[in-house]
Amino acid sequence: MPGVLYIVATPIGNLDDISLRAITTLEKVDLIAAEDTRHSKYLLNHLGIDTRMISCHEHNEESRCAEILQRLADDKDVALISDAGTPLISDPGYRLVCAARRAGIRVSPIPGANSAIAALSAAGLATTSFHFFGFLSSKKQQRAAQLEALRDQAGTLVLFESSHRIEGLLQQLSQIFPDRQCVIAKELTKLREQFLSGKASELLLRIDADKALTRGEFVVLIDNSASAGRERLESDDIGLLRVLLDEVPVKQAVRIAARLGGKKNDLYQLALRLRDSSDTDISQ
Repeated sequence: MPGVLYIVATPIGNLDDISLRAITTLEKVDLIAAEDTRHSKYLLNHLGIDTRMISCHEHNEESRCAEILQRLADDKDVALISDAGTPLISDPGYRLVCAARRAGIRVSPIPGANSAIAALSAAGLATTSFHFFGFLSSKKQQRAAQLEALRDQAGTLVLFESSHRIEGLLQQLSQIFPDRQCVIAKELTKLREQFLSGKASELLLRIDADKALTRGEFVVLIDNSASAGRERLESDDIGLLRVLLDEVPVKQAVRIAARLGGKKNDLYQLALRLRDSSDTDISQ
């Protein structure tokens, strides 16, 4: 019977955040596949674990798959860990997990720390609907295009960013999401953990005044909740309906606008409000 591939979450900063189940798993498996063995050695030494490790990162994951799958086929249990947090979440491991599942090998998660969820839980933004996008492009124009595409994603948007790109991201957010509330969560679970809240332009001013705020690892959250999305869509509908109402009756204007998206009943009520507010005598 083949072994089990365990996907083990490790701390994102504070080493005491390791779960008891994660410790037991790392002790009992035959092999640990680590994103960076040098980095993970510090954690294992802290825990008193001497299980053998091999590297498995974005540059060698494809070649490592065959070796790890063979060990699993030989009834050996393997744990996959990343440098911090939950593997596969903006970390390596996707190819390995897919290959293991295709081979009929059991893949079992050992849940634990995740910086995106940790930030979301304490940011004070809506959690009913959220979308995780990890790291966007490091290239300015591509990142701007990605952010533009996110404007229609209703909910809290969750991004990762590095210290040397955080200012560039905030500059683009101030242009693309100028009125949205943002939260920067930096150095989560570490001694210098901070949550900074405000519009992107306000956060830029704080960083300009204190460059030390650019240091560390960042989770960036943007309030693009359903209400914000509706406001933006209604604004677009208002512009369209105003043009149409200058030319055609209400019902016809609503039919035309509905073909371009939106709910007909909502558009009708909006058209009536526009007509009444302008005191225009338009027959239906």
